[in-house]
Amino acid sequence: MQAFAVSAPLWAGATVRAMVDASDETLVAQAKAGDIAAFGELVKRHEGLVFNLALRYMGDPASADDMAQEAFLKAFRLLRGFRGDAAFTTWLYRVTSSVCLTELRRRARRKESPLDEAALKRRPAETVEPEDTDFREAVRRCIGRLPERYATVIGLYYLQQRSYEEISETLDVPLGTLKTWMHRARHRLRVLIEKELDSGG
Repeated sequence: MQAFAVSAPLWAGATVRAMVDASDETLVAQAKAGDIAAFGELVKRHEGLVFNLALRYMGDPASADDMAQEAFLKAFRLLRGFRGDAAFTTWLYRVTSSVCLTELRRRARRKESPLDEAALKRRPAETVEPEDTDFREAVRRCIGRLPERYATVIGLYYLQQRSYEEISETLDVPLGTLKTWMHRARHRLRVLIEKELDSGG
């Protein structure tokens, strides 16, 4: 992924080394001030995290690469609004999730990803575990049809296999609120899957 590849002359080696050693907070401040190279270093530092997150959502490397590039482009556009209330990686995680969910919704509207009925019939939605690969694939295909709040928590729990505590921290919501969202999200997902099965996908 080369969305923000930045080249530097040989005499700039010391500057490059200093940038590599800089904290995310320092690089963010420099990028906000218009330093493209600083943002390029942030991309280089976190492109693996973003790609792996996008891969979990999208399910294939080509789509994940597209979404990772889109996530960094969106992060670049929104960077001035990043207040530093959470870690940069947490904010970048939210941006990437948002980009992936938007694409999954678009695909769901165009019915590009039909539901895997056989996988769901083998194991009812209400009894699945996060480790169930078939179910995670079904969630990936349906998630774009959920409201954004519920799509996010379902994605983080089932696709990313994050704990409630980690999701609470990432989304900056109380644990009790998260549990309520998760309960409602699971119910909506189950209803959605049942409708898909009844309609034949």
